[in-house]
Amino acid sequence: MLRSMPPTSPEHCIFRVRNQLREVNEKAYDPEILAIGPYHYGNGKFKFMEEQKLRYLQQLLDRRKESVDRYMPTLRELEQRARNCYAETIDLSQEKFLAMMLIDGCFIVEFFRKYNRMIATDKDDPVMNECGNRNSIRRDLLLLENQLPLFVLSKLYDLTEDEHHEFSKVVIMYFQGERKNPDRNLTIGNWEHLLHLYHAWCTSGLPETPHLNCTPVMPSATELTESGVRFRAAQGCALSDIKFKNGTLELLAFCVEDDTESNFRNLIAYEQHHQSRDINYFTDYITFTDCLVTSKGDVEVLRRAGIIKNYLGDDKVVAHMFTGPMTTSRYLILIISRSSTM
Repeated sequence: MLRSMPPTSPEHCIFRVRNQLREVNEKAYDPEILAIGPYHYGNGKFKFMEEQKLRYLQQLLDRRKESVDRYMPTLRELEQRARNCYAETIDLSQEKFLAMMLIDGCFIVEFFRKYNRMIATDKDDPVMNECGNRNSIRRDLLLLENQLPLFVLSKLYDLTEDEHHEFSKVVIMYFQGERKNPDRNLTIGNWEHLLHLYHAWCTSGLPETPHLNCTPVMPSATELTESGVRFRAAQGCALSDIKFKNGTLELLAFCVEDDTESNFRNLIAYEQHHQSRDINYFTDYITFTDCLVTSKGDVEVLRRAGIIKNYLGDDKVVAHMFTGPMTTSRYLILIISRSSTM
């Protein structure tokens, strides 16, 4: 047993969510319809999308008039490096592991191509033509446990490309279209997987987060309102768009939708598992918001100010999302003083 124990790899970047985070809301970390990578491999509940993956692969091979043999030598070269990316030892045989990388990877690159209209979509394609499936796929592609290494996706994209676009730019085109956010200046980086790239895109241009040696406490939105503080939605689109001036607290406006909690939780889980521990943007932002929101009344205050756009309908549900222990980090109150003019 001791001889077979592999050494800890500095390449580990795809983790299972630790129990302290998972036990609060397990569903937030599990795929709805699409399993990617080895952690959820072979689960029968994803049979529908397994069939769609194979269909996408077949369409790709037919379009390029190739067979899977074209890709196997390259995937074999990447196999060990890909295995090293997972924090747990993957017990899949070489044949199954390579097949997983090929099928999952080609599905993702073809899905992005179709979404970005680089290739045509069949009129009877249930992945692209059904809004519910697209929404679930968007959610599932941003789960920490549901990732392939980005270098695998990039290589498969390069081997099958006709468009001469860099894969990371294709992914960002998808994020911009789905999230309807303005362009962000994201420089080329060494991204580990799709969630990492999405995190980098969301936090592009933000300053380094401060390290606090204390846990400040802040009144709730209702208490601040009773003290004469007014709330207003900020005009910017960054997490750091928080200002307090002349009794008015400006905060980034954001939508609360079906996948918002899962999205936030997985971004936080990524930050909590990140080995360098030097990124806490979402952890700090949600912890700060948790100070403001302690009840449905606080949600109502922020909703009326245009800061929270509640597409779930019930303010109590939104309040529970924040009052539950979503984070395990410190409170970031200094973000106000560092980004505001008193």
